[in-house]
Amino acid sequence: MKVLGVLGGMGPAATLAFLARLQALTPATCDEDHIRVLMDMNPQVPNRHRHEPDAKRVLGEMAVRLRDMGADVLAMPCNTAHAHAGAIRASGLPFIDMVAETAAEAARGGARRIGVLATPGGDALYAAALQALGVEPLRLDARRQRAFLKAVFQVKAGDVGPAPQALMRDLAAGLVEAGAEIVIGGCTEVPLLIGADDVAVPLVDSAEVLAAACVRICREEIATAGDARQG
Repeated sequence: MKVLGVLGGMGPAATLAFLARLQALTPATCDEDHIRVLMDMNPQVPNRHRHEPDAKRVLGEMAVRLRDMGADVLAMPCNTAHAHAGAIRASGLPFIDMVAETAAEAARGGARRIGVLATPGGDALYAAALQALGVEPLRLDARRQRAFLKAVFQVKAGDVGPAPQALMRDLAAGLVEAGAEIVIGGCTEVPLLIGADDVAVPLVDSAEVLAAACVRICREEIATAGDARQG
C-alpha cells in the first residue's frame, strides 16, 4: 500500500474534512487496512491569490519534506493551490490532481454545461479542464465571485452557520438557473456549507473525488494482489 503525503492547511477545516472522507471511503475491517498518511498541516502557506510566487515556493518545499518523510504519492485538498502543481511535481513524486479528477468525474455522465463554484484561481483551472473535455463551464460573474469569497472566508473564520450556507445555496441555484446540468464544488470549503440536497442538480464534491482517488491509487497494490490470487 502506498504512503500518502497530504499538503494541508488550506484551510484547516477543509483539510480535516478531507481526511474524514479518506477514512470513510477506505474499505477496511481493521486499523491495518487503512492508508498511512503523512501530512503537513500548514495554514501559513502564503495567500494563493495575492502572493503566488511565495505560495509556489512553500508548496514545493512541503512536497519535498513529505517525500523525505517517506510519502510515495502526494495530494492536496485545495483547488486554488493546484495552480502550483508543477512545483509539487518537482519533488519527483506522483501528484493526484484534484481538479483533473473532479472535472473528469463531473463530465463522465455526459453533461454538456457544468457550473463551477470556486475561487477566481480555482475557477480558471476548472474552466480550462472542462473545456479540454469538450464541456462548457458556467462560471460565477464578478459580483457572485465576491459573494463566493465572502462565504469561503466565513468558513475559514469558523462560521458555517445559516448565513454562509444560504449564500452558497443561492450561488449554486444561480448556476442551475443559468443552465448548469451539474455543479462542481470546486473549493474544499463548499461541502462544509452545502450538500447534495441543497442543489437541484447533482453536486460533485472535489474533496470527495480526491479522497476516492487517493484510496484507489494508494491501494492499487492490494487490488492487484487480489486480482492475481483470483486468477
